Amino acid sequence: MALGLKCFRMVHPTFRNYLAASIRPVSEVTLKTVHERPHGHRQYMAYSAVPVRHFATKKAKAKGKGQSQTRVNINAALVEDIINLEEVNEEMKSVIEALKDNFNKTLNIRTSPGSLDKIAVVTADGKLALNQISQISMKSPQLILVNMASFPECTAAAIKAIRESGMNLNPEVEGTLIRVPIPQVTREHREMLVKLAKQNTNKAKDSLRKVRTNSMNKLKKSKYTVSEDTIRLIEKQISQMADDTVAELDRHLAVKTKELLG
Repeated sequence: MALGLKCFRMVHPTFRNYLAASIRPVSEVTLKTVHERPHGHRQYMAYSAVPVRHFATKKAKAKGKGQSQTRVNINAALVEDIINLEEVNEEMKSVIEALKDNFNKTLNIRTSPGSLDKIAVVTADGKLALNQISQISMKSPQLILVNMASFPECTAAAIKAIRESGMNLNPEVEGTLIRVPIPQVTREHREMLVKLAKQNTNKAKDSLRKVRTNSMNKLKKSKYTVSEDTIRLIEKQISQMADDTVAELDRHLAVKTKELLG
């Protein structure tokens, strides 16, 4: 073998390069015509080609897509010096609770006085909940009264907020008393509530993204004191927690949608 290698080295460089190229895979070699020879014969020289990237087929992608990813489960106590995962988990849970509270108070087939409590009214002192500047009561199953006697200057703003609440309400005003007729339960009203539920769920997901982003930013501050493997593992844990929260938000939306559509 040593004698063969020695003989190979003694071959002319051009021919040696050709031999080396000829034993490479086809994807790594390209042939270029140097010049034409008599009787229609051509002479070629081998060149290294641009590396070929082999893409996965649709069948291979589909096969990989169906496989579940490995989940991580980090002991929060072991990484508390880097980031407080329990705190991150609580912030994500609070997003779910806020959506559930919103669904229960504002998205009901039958509008109740409590549905109006948290409607935000723009005042000279900033945004205030409607129940902070008024007295809300149920006069009949078809009518809610909003008494603005304590803050008469906010009456117009309250009417605007009620009308733009997304609950399909058309308030009427008599001095400082706002009369809010309860809409009939029609198919259009149900679909409008479902649309509002989706909007609120998307807002909750926006809040969740902020929690995730803030957590990742805190984690990056430790990249000079913690190994890259540890950082990646914690990042995967946070992303996994966020994905679980999104699934929970979607589950609550599905339940609420079914309830609203009957």
